[in-house]
Amino acid sequence: MLAASAAALPVLLATAGCRSSDAFAGPDPLAGRPALSPDVITLQAVIAAEQAMIKLYQAAVNANLAATDRLRVLEGLLAQHRQHLGQLQARLVLPSGSPSAQASSSASAGVAPLQVTIARLRAAERASAADLVRRLVAVPPALAQLFASIAASDATHVVALGG
Repeated sequence: MLAASAAALPVLLATAGCRSSDAFAGPDPLAGRPALSPDVITLQAVIAAEQAMIKLYQAAVNANLAATDRLRVLEGLLAQHRQHLGQLQARLVLPSGSPSAQASSSASAGVAPLQVTIARLRAAERASAADLVRRLVAVPPALAQLFASIAASDATHVVALGG
């Protein structure tokens, strides 16, 4: 009986000219998926930026851009960026099948970096740190703490790269 009444509710509301939000408090369950929150959108943008940074470092490592000592530094920084990405992705919770869930994981998949130099890596690290610090005021404390930590790490990468 409960199942029948639950199944009949949308039909009843539709014939009465009502939306389910008129009958219930909260989001309209018949209106489809709710929009993503600003925090989720920000987190997706930071994840895409971290993925782009990883691609830059991977290209630099693959191109044997530096001597053996410098190559070890690049590989170490690449590993740190992969850790950052893992920490960011662990905080992203999206419903399965969501177009945004698929877009965030493949947003920068087809972007090939041009020529990667140490100067370009330093500039990317500086830009990343500045972007993360700029975002601190608009996110909840837990995300702000993570963003600040990653920004500090990016700033130390500039020094490690010789800048």
